[in-house]
Parts: sequence; C-alpha cells; structure tokens
Amino acid sequence: MQGFVPALVAREILIRGAYVRGRGMLAFLVLCVVMAVSATCELVEWSAALLLGQGAGQFLGTQVDAWDTQSDRVLALIGAVNALALRSRRHDREIAALRLRPSSH
Repeated sequence: MQGFVPALVAREILIRGAYVRGRGMLAFLVLCVVMAVSATCELVEWSAALLLGQGAGQFLGTQVDAWDTQSDRVLALIGAVNALALRSRRHDREIAALRLRPSSH
C-alpha cells in the first residue's frame, strides 16, 4: 500500500491539475513521486532513531532486517507499478466522470 495509494493520489493531482501531458511522462512522474514519498518515510524512521538516541546498529537491530530500507523502497515501487498497471484506465474514467458532473456551488 505504501506505493499503491501514493501513486493514485499523485496521478490524480497530476491529471486534474493538467500538470503533465502524455502517458509516459505521467507514469514516470508518478513513480518519481512515490519513490520520493518512500524516501521521506525512510528519512523519518532514521531521524526518529537518532532523536531517540539509538545508534545505527541498535536501530537496525530493532528493525530485524538490515535491508529494511531497501526492501521498503522496492515494495513501494512494486505497489506503484501495480497501481499504474491495474488502475490507470479505470482511474481515467473516474476522473472523466468527475469533469462531467455539474458543480454544486
């Protein structure tokens, strides 16, 4: 979910704001946003460990997995690719339907 949900949010913002044209560039930017969000989460984890006075060894020991950061990032990327592959067409239809609705204000 770490990559799946941010991918859909980023995609919607980029489409509805008309910030990008072209499906290839849209997918690329969505993946960039997801990886940036994932990196930010990892930096927050690291900062929390420093603020709590844990050394890197202790922090990695509490994570149980020395490759936790890398696996989190890869899983975020996999989630984002799945979101793009599985939801893009439906997402496009949902956004188009929103544009067709009369505004309530």
